[in-house]
Amino acid sequence: MGQDPLSSIIQLFGQLYVFIIVLRFLLQIAKADYYNPICQAVVKITALPLAPLQRIVPRPANIDISPLVLAFLVNIAIWALILLFKGQGIGGNLSAVLVLSGFGVLNTILDIYFYAVIGAVIISWVAPGSYHPGPQLIVQLTEPLFALARRVIPSLGGLDLSPILIFIIIQIARSQLSSLTHYLL
Repeated sequence: MGQDPLSSIIQLFGQLYVFIIVLRFLLQIAKADYYNPICQAVVKITALPLAPLQRIVPRPANIDISPLVLAFLVNIAIWALILLFKGQGIGGNLSAVLVLSGFGVLNTILDIYFYAVIGAVIISWVAPGSYHPGPQLIVQLTEPLFALARRVIPSLGGLDLSPILIFIIIQIARSQLSSLTHYLL
């Protein structure tokens, strides 16, 4: 992407919305408390554009994947707008835009989990069992990941190493996405 201010603004606001859309999907997967005020805000922000997609996108295993589809479409729109303002068309770059949009959604998932795990670790030190909606949501989002990681690495005398395993997996996935992006483009 270019360094011009318009592209940066489009990318900033577009990626912020993609972040919120993907967060909605991940909160649903984690079965986070729907009545948490932060969950309610995420649902309200994403409800209008998701409504038509929810009617047409199938639900495999009763999981609503329409937020992922919307995040993919928003990523395509971001790239299309940036290319349009640079005087290029999307037609010649369609395959690159599709690949970058898909990888963008995957990278957003990795980013959310990366920062949520950092937040969960800090919360476990500073305010374990907090009743504030923010820490509760972070714990609800990360606990399924921690449970999976604890199956591989059990805690050692009260020391939970599952965040380290998760960070390693996220870094490996990020490097694979980066190398695939460079290989395909």
